[in-house]
Amino acid sequence: MSVKGPKKDQSPVKVTRRTALGLGVVTTMALPMAAVAQPPARQKPQAGDFLVFEEGSNQGEVVRPELLLLDQRPVSALARDPATGTLRSGSRLNRVMVTRIDTEKLTPRYQRYVANGVIAYSIVCTHTGCDVTNWDSNELLMACPCHESQFDVYAGGNVVGGPAPRPLAILPLRFSNGEVIVAAGFTGRVGFTQQF
Repeated sequence: MSVKGPKKDQSPVKVTRRTALGLGVVTTMALPMAAVAQPPARQKPQAGDFLVFEEGSNQGEVVRPELLLLDQRPVSALARDPATGTLRSGSRLNRVMVTRIDTEKLTPRYQRYVANGVIAYSIVCTHTGCDVTNWDSNELLMACPCHESQFDVYAGGNVVGGPAPRPLAILPLRFSNGEVIVAAGFTGRVGFTQQF
């Protein structure tokens, strides 16, 4: 009786470029969504997140209306997951500027986004992506220091001067137990479109 061993001189399996690309696509599609999801700190603000001061004398505290003066210079804030305590600080696109406004003067279309007078706008200018950190206290306008775009806090962040092509995105808020909470995702696209 003879025992057969492995065949000698077997030619290797040939994998064509098309097969390799196909396998790559299949492998990528087979990854679970959790493997390709953003880490919690990079995720955009989620409904139910607390809004927390990023700077100033109240840094780290949950935003409350009484901590903001009416029509004060907006201050930066970030969302914080209430379940895990994760601060969504992993992307600058998550940063917002908050201020307290007189809701009677706010354009009615935008009143549903305000929590007891507190309104939050994306910090990222829609022109070239600089941080909108300047403040015109006479006109109550947020302004970009890079190219002087101006945004009206009482008119939904609409552009009232400069080259910015669209308004700042609003982060809808709600008020619960004395604290400001994220009500939904941004109302528009955060960031800018590069122009070449």
